[in-house]
Amino acid sequence: MSRFDTLKNRFDQFNIAEKIIVLNVVFFVIPFFIRTLFYLFNIPVNSFFSFFELSPHISTFITHPWTLITYGFLHGSIGHILWNMLLLYYSSQFFLNLFSSSRFINVYFLGILTGGVLFLLSYFLFPVFKGQYPPLVGSSAGVMAILIFSCTYTPYQEVRILFFNLKLMYLGIGLVVLDILQIPTSNAGGHIAHLGGAFLGYIFASQLQRGNDIGVRFERLWRGLIKFVQPTSKLKTVHRRKRSPKTAKFNDQQKIDAILDKISASGYDSLTAKEKEFLFKSGKK
Repeated sequence: MSRFDTLKNRFDQFNIAEKIIVLNVVFFVIPFFIRTLFYLFNIPVNSFFSFFELSPHISTFITHPWTLITYGFLHGSIGHILWNMLLLYYSSQFFLNLFSSSRFINVYFLGILTGGVLFLLSYFLFPVFKGQYPPLVGSSAGVMAILIFSCTYTPYQEVRILFFNLKLMYLGIGLVVLDILQIPTSNAGGHIAHLGGAFLGYIFASQLQRGNDIGVRFERLWRGLIKFVQPTSKLKTVHRRKRSPKTAKFNDQQKIDAILDKISASGYDSLTAKEKEFLFKSGKK
């Protein structure tokens, strides 16, 4: 087995949050090599990266619509990516204990999209930004979407911060307020994008608690794109004995609903070991 195959197998074993972290690190490192190469051939590097950064200039965005996604894989500094990836890693632990990888993708990338749209709208609507066109980079909107989703869905779950425990709801409120207060100081567009991601996370979780999954259509879209891009492969069909589908699905869903009600009322730590294991396995299906 080649080293590439070994790395690929290792990558395949990561959960979805860890895979996104790896991709962000890779796309953070690659530009350094590109800058060196462009420097040696005296090629303007800024013109290259403008194809992936989200510009608030509407005419530029119209010709570069893909930047509404690609901006989320670029970061401006080591501190920028380090903070985002740490926050993504820890917030994903709560999320993936309850929900599947598919839902994680929905919330994360819808957060990226919402943050980008709010960024564009803010530079179009608010007079203070007139004549300013700094591009947007960073995964913060997606990270905030995951974090605020978790804070909204399990608000009483506690996390350890330094020497004390803090409920998720207070952590989420604190980060949102911090972003609002920092808008006039620096990186206004970035903080507005954070708030867009946070808003998406809150709405997604609130609607899901009411039985409405707002990510269904988005999931159909990206699954359709994957099927379109990937070549058709012939796979062997594996048959296994199953419980009666209708009975199994009904009983499992009832148990999941009861566990989630218990989390909302008393927090994740109130679950028994068996309940945590069942919820974890259900989220992976």
